[in-house]
Amino acid sequence: MLKHRGFPGRLPGTDFQFTIRRDNKNGATPLIARERFADRRPPDRRADEGFMWALWTHFGDAPFERGNLDAGRLSWMFGREVIPAEDPFDPESYEALLQIDETRARAAFPAAFDGTNGA
Repeated sequence: MLKHRGFPGRLPGTDFQFTIRRDNKNGATPLIARERFADRRPPDRRADEGFMWALWTHFGDAPFERGNLDAGRLSWMFGREVIPAEDPFDPESYEALLQIDETRARAAFPAAFDGTNGA
């Protein structure tokens, strides 16, 4: 499992996790597209925005390996702002390539791109 050096481990000042420390010996937790509802709590929204800021700052528009990025946090964006960058895509692989869909990500998390997110 690739460890993304320099990537924040969590949202500063919270327990919202962005990375995992070690791989799961039974295989990677599968990525699934989770529905984000409009009534999500503000801390959850800030965590999503902080995670998108970290992804954009670290990878930009280039494809990136899933590696040690948290499956739960990725799943909130998977299929919308973060999309597979390879075909076929294995949602249970640490080596799977992902990419930010910049148009959708900018629409969903504008502060993550203009530097006003506070991360």
